[in-house]
Amino acid sequence: MARAATTSDAFNAVAEPRRREILNYLALMERPVGEIVDSLGMEQPSVSKHLRVLRDVGLVSVRRDGRRMLYRTNAEAIRPLHEWTSTFQRFWRHQLSRVKERAERKSDLPGETGPDFNPRRNDDFDRNKN
Repeated sequence: MARAATTSDAFNAVAEPRRREILNYLALMERPVGEIVDSLGMEQPSVSKHLRVLRDVGLVSVRRDGRRMLYRTNAEAIRPLHEWTSTFQRFWRHQLSRVKERAERKSDLPGETGPDFNPRRNDDFDRNKN
């Protein structure tokens, strides 16, 4: 099956790590291309290409300030990404609570960490539980 073009939607656009890096950098405030290039250590043509993709799918907007073009994130366009990833938040929380439980058990039972000790519980990988 052929991959979807990176410019087809926000999900495909953010699949590229450098675009996510640019979005993270722009989240704080709007910035000109030159500042993005300098701060992220990327080549100017590459930054411009990534900004174009992000702009085409609506994740960033641009405004002219004299001769400079200032880019900023478009929070409304990012919302669907946030909403989709938040559906998995309960799984992350579940796994983090398990890590915490294991660490606490391990610190409470220093003699129980030998080669036969298995700190896993039966439901550790049960994806249907919170």
